[in-house]
Amino acid sequence: MVSVERSITVDRPAAEVLRYLADFGNTPEWDPGTESCTRIDEGPVARGARWINVSRFRGRRTRLTYRLDRYESDRLVFVGENRTVTATDDIAVRPWDGRAVVVYRANLRFKGLAQLAGPFLRPAFERLADGVAEQLPRVLAR
Repeated sequence: MVSVERSITVDRPAAEVLRYLADFGNTPEWDPGTESCTRIDEGPVARGARWINVSRFRGRRTRLTYRLDRYESDRLVFVGENRTVTATDDIAVRPWDGRAVVVYRANLRFKGLAQLAGPFLRPAFERLADGVAEQLPRVLAR
């Protein structure tokens, strides 16, 4: 398994940040690896909502089906799967002095032969997490 974590301070109220991040369709705006993220069901964004996420990683396009597994007042958990990986994005959002602190954790559990590649992919996932930490505050500042 590969895990990365970043703590990101943003100049927006925590409740507003949580609502924005709960719509995983916004991911292409703040995740530099995501090319598209399309909702595949209808209704309000709530536990069980689903998206198809297409990302580019190390020159290859990857498609995962994500669902919103937990939607709490200060935490979101998205779980994405395909035949080679299960990705869990665990996002905590807490108020701090009129702003928000976002703690972003991504865990990737590889399946089958892909498990062998996991340790070698850590540096690339760390760079992606750095990109999220850089891009998210800029996006939310708009």
